[in-house]
Amino acid sequence: MSRDLRLIIVSGLSGSGKSVALHVLEDLGYYCIDNIPASLLKSAVHDFHSGEGPAAELVAVGVDARNRPKDLETLPGLIEELHELGIRTDIIFLDASDEVLLKRYSESRRRHPLAAHGAELRKAIESEREILTPINDTADLIIDTSRTSIYELADVIRERVDRRKSDSLSVLIESFGYKHRIPADADFVFDMRCLPNPYWSPELRGLTGLDRDVIEFLNAHQTFIEMYDDIVSFLDRWIPKFEEAHRGYLTVAIGCTGGQHRSVCMAEKIAATLRARHEPVLTRHNNLSDRQLHQS
Repeated sequence: MSRDLRLIIVSGLSGSGKSVALHVLEDLGYYCIDNIPASLLKSAVHDFHSGEGPAAELVAVGVDARNRPKDLETLPGLIEELHELGIRTDIIFLDASDEVLLKRYSESRRRHPLAAHGAELRKAIESEREILTPINDTADLIIDTSRTSIYELADVIRERVDRRKSDSLSVLIESFGYKHRIPADADFVFDMRCLPNPYWSPELRGLTGLDRDVIEFLNAHQTFIEMYDDIVSFLDRWIPKFEEAHRGYLTVAIGCTGGQHRSVCMAEKIAATLRARHEPVLTRHNNLSDRQLHQS
């Protein structure tokens, strides 16, 4: 007798947080298998689905670059087969910038799995990116952990992955600053740098887009309202298209210069509007400190 199975495939670059993600899923009740050979994934999933394997309806597996490239290339086709069998399958890909990965390996003094025979670490990271391209291109959700703590990553896994219902599109509205870089996980990016900047008002400079004075300042400008109306109209049109395509995740990035004022205010305003007619809608502010988030 077949089971109603949910499968999460966790992949990504070494040092980006794959082990953390799997540990969180295990705590949430998933049967987790780390570093499974891609060539064995089909038979393993069949055992779970058919009831021949362990009694589990929530399964998470880790797939990394130590697989043969030709086995990883078959993964997109396997996912299509699983969808046709009615198996809910999400591919979660964890990423981080090369500089962050180099720093993490330097601090941990761990050896990169592809840095055998004294190969340079940066070259190993480049090689890993190339090997994992088929999974990255197929991923339902890409999580950039460059500026994410293990606790924040755990929250993302709980809120976006575990809580997503089978027929729902999980929408994330995130703010960022262009001087820090565009988030790697963004599907759509909107630029707020043409809008009036509260930074140039001395009384607003030390505040954020979560503070009432900044919110009132921005909402008093017609250009801010017009930008908001245009983005909401765009998302209202295209979110149903993503749902029709059976996409599980949509990430919308809202950017300004520093990621403190305009992008934060706009992200919150858009998210509040979308929540009235869509669930779930989450927010994340990449360039606000924990102190700024808690003070506002």
